[in-house]
Amino acid sequence: MAEYMLVKNTDEIKKYIGSSKVLSFDFETAPTEKYRNEQYAALDPHKSEIVGISFSVTPGTGIYLPIRHKEPFQNATLSDEMVSFLRDIFLSNNIVKIAHNLAFEAMFLYAIGIKISTPVYDTIAAAQLTLKSNTEFRNLSDSGLKTLVPELLCVELPKFEDVTGGRCFDELDPMDKETIRYACADSDFALQLYYLFNNWFDRYLPKHRWIVENIESSTAVFTGIMKYCILKKKIFILWTAKVNC
Repeated sequence: MAEYMLVKNTDEIKKYIGSSKVLSFDFETAPTEKYRNEQYAALDPHKSEIVGISFSVTPGTGIYLPIRHKEPFQNATLSDEMVSFLRDIFLSNNIVKIAHNLAFEAMFLYAIGIKISTPVYDTIAAAQLTLKSNTEFRNLSDSGLKTLVPELLCVELPKFEDVTGGRCFDELDPMDKETIRYACADSDFALQLYYLFNNWFDRYLPKHRWIVENIESSTAVFTGIMKYCILKKKIFILWTAKVNC
């Protein structure tokens, strides 16, 4: 049984992380009011915000920090203290920061002024360097977390649609067990995949581990930053066209 917990401040996060040098993380996002009804707005850092962060340092465990849920105890923005704390973590050269689809998290970190530093590890990139069968490697469509975890770890993950029921993530009760489970599972199982893939690489294709750790994952960070800039330019062009109409 997984041990997932809700935390509310940096002290609780520090207590959980301790001296761990390997940290998996995941962001939950939701559109701002202006883009509330726009499809996929939650995936655009110019139209949405981080509403919660999960961390995992030990397989089978995880913590969830709600930030902008529509609940009385939540703040409307990331506090300076929290941004400073996150900057310390994500700029650390002594912690391996793991995420599934690191480009997404890198994009949202960049939106709050943080460029995540190496060492980093993107489990979706690692997945694409592992074998799907005896004759072919996985491609991107075979490398989603909801695909990999049931296949490789024999666990069915909760689906976003089932947990949210059509709502945005910040409309969920952050103290509800299903909200916490959904948020923490992404970090927990990204961490489990990190160990699974690295064990496989070490046994069969050690050079592939080097590629993931030193090339692909760093590239994912810059891909996220480039996407942030491209989306920003796209919004500016659309705004300019509207003003000139």
